[in-house]
Amino acid sequence: MKKIIIFLITSMFFFGQASAVDFSVNVGLSGSTAVFHAEGEENENGEKAKEDATGIADFGSVFAEATVNDLITVGVDFVTDTLSSETAESVVDDITTSASNTRTTQKVQIDFEDLTSYYVLVNLTEGLYVKGGYVSVDVITNESLGTGSTYGDTTMDGTVMGVGYNRTLDNGIFFRVEGNYMDLGSKSLTASNADNKVSLNDLIGASAKVSVGKSF
Repeated sequence: MKKIIIFLITSMFFFGQASAVDFSVNVGLSGSTAVFHAEGEENENGEKAKEDATGIADFGSVFAEATVNDLITVGVDFVTDTLSSETAESVVDDITTSASNTRTTQKVQIDFEDLTSYYVLVNLTEGLYVKGGYVSVDVITNESLGTGSTYGDTTMDGTVMGVGYNRTLDNGIFFRVEGNYMDLGSKSLTASNADNKVSLNDLIGASAKVSVGKSF
């Protein structure tokens, strides 16, 4: 949240200073195909299980931007879809149920919601541009644990970098193609009984994106 506030304050200051120069507002829609990779780890009373996971997701987003002098653009992109992981299932010893160990099945599935990017786009040529910024996503855990405990939800944040090509028509309609790289870092969650812990490590993604919009 602190990074978002700094971003918005900086943007307002920048555009306040730029009121005397060429200024435009852009809105549009995007479609993306992304490949995400992460390492998941579950720890129950010291018994650990690790697994690498790679998934492909298609999703849509909406964006709004402000551009100064056809050179620098500040924008926000919001993914309208929920991205869902597959269900991870493991069978482990539950040492809390009796003096002798019993086997219990643990299932964890994760939804990623409200994936939002705040970025600055810089035009290198008439069409070629680079971008960089801050990205955040809400992580919603859906679990079925043999112990009956639950995990809470959390938020992950990180960085986004990209490069793309923009073509604007005389009527203000524009088209873009771009590639992006996201690094959302790592996050750990402890179950309500404090015996189970799951970690999502090094969540990264690469995406191909096509956008269409209108400049005013």
